Amino acid sequence: KAVRGGSPDAALYWLARMLDGGCDPLYIARRVVRMATEDIGNADPRGLSIALAAWDTQERLGSPEGELAIAQALAYLACAPKSNAVYTAFAAARADVRELPGHEVPLHLRNAPTRLMKEMGFGAEYRYAHDEPDAYAAGENYFPPELAERRYYHPVARGLEKQIGDKLAWQRERDALSSHQRYTRAVRGSGRGQ
Repeated sequence: KAVRGGSPDAALYWLARMLDGGCDPLYIARRVVRMATEDIGNADPRGLSIALAAWDTQERLGSPEGELAIAQALAYLACAPKSNAVYTAFAAARADVRELPGHEVPLHLRNAPTRLMKEMGFGAEYRYAHDEPDAYAAGENYFPPELAERRYYHPVARGLEKQIGDKLAWQRERDALSSHQRYTRAVRGSGRGQ
């Protein structure tokens, strides 16, 4: 909670307490990786690399040397911008998978490694993003039609996620203006995740 709350001093104190109480440093290192993904996320993706490096250092050097790497990671994460946007987005996507029917993979998204699959329409009308202006296939949709309007990931306006949010807004603008619309609005679903 000290890392989530932005207090490097308290995070270091509780690390020292845990180590003094006999807590396995590798357990702590695993928890630090979880903090990097759950509490920091894409606001500062370097946090995950730093957390993994601390875990690796603890495994390679052991204690007490590896503990310093864990302390360094905790201090960094406590000071990093925070976002749980990926955590909540993934939870919403998993809830949809549990609660909604399993929709078919749209034909345009299916690979067609055989002639029969091509004849069945697999991969037909697939738009290769690298061949599109700005490497973005405006108006394309990668969901089944019933979920076409779903939106799980809502980046926060902190750290790198500010730029990610700006890019996603730009893509939505391009989609709205595109003459190519994969699905008509009449068949698009609505509900959770929007």
